[in-house]
Amino acid sequence: MHRTFSITVPPATTELLCQQLTTLETVISLSVQPGASRKPPGDIIMVQVLNRGTDEVLRHVQSALPPEQISVASSELSSLIAPSQASLVMGDKDEAIWEEIESGLRHQGRPTANYILLMFLGGIIAAVGLVSEPVPQATAFIASSILAPGFEPLAAMPLGVVLQRWHVTWRGLRSTLLGYALFIGAAGLTMLLMIATGASSAEDLATNPEVLSMSHPDLKSMLVSGCGAAAGIIIIAAYRRSVIAGALIALVLMPAAALIGCGLAVGRSHLALEGFVRFSLDVALVVVMGLIIFQAKQLFLHRRKPSE
Repeated sequence: MHRTFSITVPPATTELLCQQLTTLETVISLSVQPGASRKPPGDIIMVQVLNRGTDEVLRHVQSALPPEQISVASSELSSLIAPSQASLVMGDKDEAIWEEIESGLRHQGRPTANYILLMFLGGIIAAVGLVSEPVPQATAFIASSILAPGFEPLAAMPLGVVLQRWHVTWRGLRSTLLGYALFIGAAGLTMLLMIATGASSAEDLATNPEVLSMSHPDLKSMLVSGCGAAAGIIIIAAYRRSVIAGALIALVLMPAAALIGCGLAVGRSHLALEGFVRFSLDVALVVVMGLIIFQAKQLFLHRRKPSE
């Protein structure tokens, strides 16, 4: 998607910034609303820009204004109709700006009541999947991976490291610890409930083929997880959120985390340990892939730090 920027600037800066932005080939249209902004007071510059020009626009804004005076709102454009510049528009690319990536990860991974409930419910579903037959098991694992927002907090940690925004890393770590503690706890409680009601048993858990496979990951399984971790980071960086479900399904984060809780609940510490090892491997894959891909995006594409 292309972008619209609504930039509020002091009147004394308007003309200079407009001159700089007008020279950019990727800026398709630019308009000024003098004195239109009441908070903060100033002029509003509206810019329609191609995706590949967004960082250049923001670099000009950052150089023209001190950080405390920057006020920019971004939004997506469904289309840009400019026949005279059709070749430029059709050649645009799919990338998110750092501010959008950070904002999206913050929204999805903030430890709100909704986040907590979704992680808790995901733990219940994953626990049921661990002691189910293959078809309902696959359904439960897929549902748990999609419903529980456990990927975004993990992705926030390498993003914060690459951009040296340590509060982003800390927020990701905090949400990860809280969210997965709730997820694991919910899985353990669900396992106890199933045992108490006769719906399942510790033996069902220990002998389930998928549990045995998860406990002893082979190269094929790790390749799928590694590709899932890389795909998830790329999807976030490319602003293709509608397809992130595929990356989450490829990872074994949720089933492995559920195995930790279920193993502890039935007193099988070796199962809990095996679940922890597999969970740690997938977490490490997400973090490492995040560091590599976000760093590559910064070096070869964005080449700027986001505004504070």
